[in-house]
Amino acid sequence: MYRPFPASRRHPTIHPASPLRPERHSTLEMVKIYKPGKVAVVLSGRHAGKKVVVIKQSDEGTKERPYPHAVVAGIERYPRKVTRGMGPKKIAKRSKVKPFIRIINYNHMMPTRYAIELDGLKGLISYETFKEPSQREETKKVVKKLFEEKYQGGKNKWFFTALRF
Repeated sequence: MYRPFPASRRHPTIHPASPLRPERHSTLEMVKIYKPGKVAVVLSGRHAGKKVVVIKQSDEGTKERPYPHAVVAGIERYPRKVTRGMGPKKIAKRSKVKPFIRIINYNHMMPTRYAIELDGLKGLISYETFKEPSQREETKKVVKKLFEEKYQGGKNKWFFTALRF
């Protein structure tokens, strides 16, 4: 026996507070996901699968880079596992971090729910840092020191472990 849908289900109405309503849709803005301190994972390129921290973001892009991008600092080589039976020299060697700094397109990053406070990096890395190789190396040394201090502090453990996939 044929039974049509009830009238209430045939014509759904849009709730007054719904973002799909035409008058509300035009005023919506994109939420800024990549803020300084936000942890993301690089999706493509040499550093694919590595975790990075956003230092500066450019949602509209610049003249040289006309796409949304972020200046990031990340971990190229993660610290290795340490056990109680190891001596202080071995622990020091295994606790080293190798950092990298890059400007990455938003399309090649995936945000995570985590954020890290890195106050020392905000004024340190800028677009000029990437133009001079010697300045880049100096910046990487400072980033390395900051990352190793964070690692020794025992906070943000997730950031200092490699992704397994």
